[in-house]
Amino acid sequence: MGNKIDISAIRILIVDDMETNRVILEQIIEDMGYQPILAETGEQALGLIQKCMPHLVLSDISMPGMDGYELCRILKSNAETKEIPVIFISAYTEAAEIVRGFDLGGEDYITKPFIPEVVKARVGVHLHLYESNRKLREMNRRLHASVNAQLSQIEQGKKNVLYALADAAAENAFFDKKYTKRVGENCRVLAQSLQLSPLFEDRISDSFVDTIEIAAPLCDIGNIAIPREILQKMSDLTKEEAAIARRHPIMGAKLLSDIYTDKDYNDFMKMAIDIAGCHHENWNGSGYPEGRSGEDIPIAARIASLVIVYCALTEKRSYRPALSMDEALAVMGKDSGKKFDPDIFRIYCKIYRQLC
Repeated sequence: MGNKIDISAIRILIVDDMETNRVILEQIIEDMGYQPILAETGEQALGLIQKCMPHLVLSDISMPGMDGYELCRILKSNAETKEIPVIFISAYTEAAEIVRGFDLGGEDYITKPFIPEVVKARVGVHLHLYESNRKLREMNRRLHASVNAQLSQIEQGKKNVLYALADAAAENAFFDKKYTKRVGENCRVLAQSLQLSPLFEDRISDSFVDTIEIAAPLCDIGNIAIPREILQKMSDLTKEEAAIARRHPIMGAKLLSDIYTDKDYNDFMKMAIDIAGCHHENWNGSGYPEGRSGEDIPIAARIASLVIVYCALTEKRSYRPALSMDEALAVMGKDSGKKFDPDIFRIYCKIYRQLC
């Protein structure tokens, strides 16, 4: 529909088992310039509605088979037809009957015998309300779409800033330029593999897989707050320097938490916070910064922890050459059940050649 409905295109469904009533109402509707559609039963009315959606329904209450109340209940319980105004037509004048119709979602009630002016007035009012509500729903839909688009742009802008900071942090630490991207892609591959395991299938959804790919690259964003001379030091760190370097999970989680809001579309920020804050926690509790262990470590952080070590070992660093996939596997195998979740590590052992 456009902003204004052509009067001749407005369809009024008349449902009544009495031919005389249908003829009278048909003439009234035609006099108003609208298009009448006639049905003798509730069942026939539903069939017509599936073929040609009316703008308003005039329905008798007492009919053989499906009565007007049941027809109204069905229409109001269907998302596609619930907004169509239903006006009951009946000889009943008892308050209980009228109230029952309103309780089922009916908009109005016209008694027989029909007074054409009354029918026209009631139909006109409810068509006007129907059109006003339609315009309001369309306005709300467009507003919602516009707001969502703007929020999406804001979220994407936020991510772009965070990725820029993560890349800067990686550069400060002399990581390879492709390091953060590899972390995300490999976390996705490992998460997809876990999804196929009975041990993890109920915890790893398609959404989780998509989210960890974009959240994991922010794992070391806290390095942006660590002095470059410590990150790039070629010799062993002093005790004091190591303590400073070990603060990067706290700094990263705080940075992400400071910009996190409950209006974020998905779990991206929450997962990024979990990974940044816990990717140095160890399965046996020997990690940092909190000494978490086992299932107390978020699963996203457990996945990222393993992938981060793999990516670090298989890229060239200033102080050593890159290890092969098999060499990295051998080194990491010593930490299964210590640093790494042993169940995740077992699955990694099966798919490690799929990593980049």
